[in-house]
Amino acid sequence: MKRPKKPANPIKPVKAIRKFVGRNKRPTISEVVKEPTAGGVVWRRGAKGGIEILLIQDAKNRWTIPKGHIEPGETAKQTAEREICEETGLVEVQMQRWLGKIHFRYRRQQSLVLMTTEIYLVKAVGDTDKITPEEWMKGITWMSSADALDKIEYDDIGKLILIGLKHIRQSSN
Repeated sequence: MKRPKKPANPIKPVKAIRKFVGRNKRPTISEVVKEPTAGGVVWRRGAKGGIEILLIQDAKNRWTIPKGHIEPGETAKQTAEREICEETGLVEVQMQRWLGKIHFRYRRQQSLVLMTTEIYLVKAVGDTDKITPEEWMKGITWMSSADALDKIEYDDIGKLILIGLKHIRQSSN
């Protein structure tokens, strides 16, 4: 004798779906925050005459350029110069030209952060070997331009490094 099939429980799949969807649920975004920042592609001529780029390694081990938040009353150019000196320990830099602007967004708890970064081409002068990272950094180093392009974690910054290299080479001729 065959047993009759049990009727499907329509509530059970709904609970499973709710459990699955609720497991990865993050708090709803409650505000949008705009954060203007500025920084620079810092360069120098190495011992053999090649172009070297200064990169920092952030707290998440990503290689990037020095940059930071624009303070009230500061221009983007002033911020870039200040942040570069603060983050690298360089004492003397020459602000050469504006390279461009990058935009990105990320989530910080319940906020959507819209960040705009103004990037400048900056030549390190004086004692360029005397670099010191800030406490939050994992590293700081001069790299050949090829190595810097290989290590940089952000495509938009990589593109601006290429534009900066073009300007450096054109002004050297």
